[in-house]
Order: sequence, then C-alpha cells, then structure tokens
Amino acid sequence: MKKILLGLFVASLTLSVNAQIKTPQPSPLSKLEQKVGLTDVTVEYSRPGVKGRKVFGDLVPFGSLWRTGANKNTIVTFSQDVMIGGKKLKKGSYAIFTKPAASSWEVMFYSDTNNWGTPRKWDDSKVALTTTASVVNMPMTVETFTISFDDITNSSAVLGILWENTYAGIKFEVPTDKAVEASIASVMSGPAPNDYYAAASYYMDEGKDVKKAMMWIDKAVDMTKDQPRFWYLRKQSLIHAKAGDKKGAIEAAKASLMHAEKAKNADYVKMNKESLKKWGA
Repeated sequence: MKKILLGLFVASLTLSVNAQIKTPQPSPLSKLEQKVGLTDVTVEYSRPGVKGRKVFGDLVPFGSLWRTGANKNTIVTFSQDVMIGGKKLKKGSYAIFTKPAASSWEVMFYSDTNNWGTPRKWDDSKVALTTTASVVNMPMTVETFTISFDDITNSSAVLGILWENTYAGIKFEVPTDKAVEASIASVMSGPAPNDYYAAASYYMDEGKDVKKAMMWIDKAVDMTKDQPRFWYLRKQSLIHAKAGDKKGAIEAAKASLMHAEKAKNADYVKMNKESLKKWGA
C-alpha cells in the first residue's frame, strides 16, 4: 500500500511540474495577406494595446527607432519587386522599422528579419529602402495596434499603420501592367517552344499520332534554332525514328550529340551515340 501511495504521489507531482497554464498573449500575433494586382503581400506582426497609456511621444518616443509593433519584428513579404517612394524594393521579406514623429515617420525596410525588437547593432548595409510615411491624426482612438491594406488598386496600395489616434500610410506600387502586357503578348503570340515540346513528348509516350508529334517537335526545334537545346533535338530524333524517318532521326541525333558535348552532359552524349550506332550512322 505504501508503495502504491508513493507511486501516486510521484505521478501527481510529475503532472503538476509538467502542467502548463495557457493564457492569452498580451500582444497577440496576427497575419495579414493581400493580393495587390498580381503581387502577393503578407504582413506578420504582434498587436499591443494602448491600455490607458500615452503612446506616440511617450511609450514610443518621437525620433527613436521602433520595432513597429511588439515582440518579434513586424515582417512584410512581397512576391514581386515593388516601388516605394520612387525607389525599387526587391521581392522578399523585410522587417519594418520606423522613427515616428508628430507630422511624418521615417520608415526603413530591413533585410534581416531575425531580430526580437530592434537589432542590438544596427547595420546600414541591411537597409534595403528608406521612405517617409505621411501621418494623419484620427478623431477616434484605435486601442489595438493595427496594420491594414488601404486604397487598393490594380497597381498600388497603402500599407496603413494605426494605433492610438495616429494613422501612418506607406504607399507601394506593384508591376501589374508590365506583367499583364507580358502575359498578353505571350498568349497572343501562340504556343511557346516548351508547349510544343511537351505536346510532342506526350503524344510519343502515349503512342498517339506520331505525325502530329513530329510536327510539334519540329516546331519546337525551329523556334529555338538560335539557341539549340540538346534535349529537344534528342526528342526530335526519337520521334522521327518512330515515324520511320531514319535520315531525319540521324540528323537530329548528331545535332543533339554536338550540343550535349558542348554542355558536357554525359548522359545525352551516351544516349545519342547509342542511338546513332543503332541506326547505322
């Protein structure tokens, strides 16, 4: 009995030591996702509350570097290059640091996102872009620190920062028009070489109309004749051989072999040599 009681006591003690009380975070984590035009933008940040305090000019001193939120860095991620204040910011993830002032904020996009708060040692070389955010005094109080996407169009949006009675907006522009024009030009110009190559490969592999496969692979090779692709030529040789065109197969295999040797691709060199031997070349 004593051993049983002792075991129960040890078990209860272990459970009490390992038990963890879960409580809400004072500055809960938030993730915001928005597509602007064709660009994906994500913001991850923590959300402190005013809680009866004077924020800007006191809790967050004017002119001092601020993490722009709480806990870990506030991180923004752009899927494409964007323009901010007439300057290019390359696609990727950045920590947002700010220096608030009464009438405007200095905003810095910092390439090192692995800081808890502000960096122990600031590195100017990691500042990818600096800009100025305009400030608006709001007629109401925003209790919880908030980041928003505002004034969204196909080509731009404003990254809004709201807290207490302050709104700071950072406008960014995305390359929607350039991407759409490129897409239109690509589609309107017809199938690309890869499309013809893929169609020809499928028809050959599935035993479908070999004449169509030959037409498509010939088109793919012709479209890339200025920069020959040895794998296209290899596929062309196999399709021509399957279609009974040994002369065309040998010609394509020789071309594939030459370009594979230039590229130092041993696998394609070996395959082409074996095929040429098989076809009596």
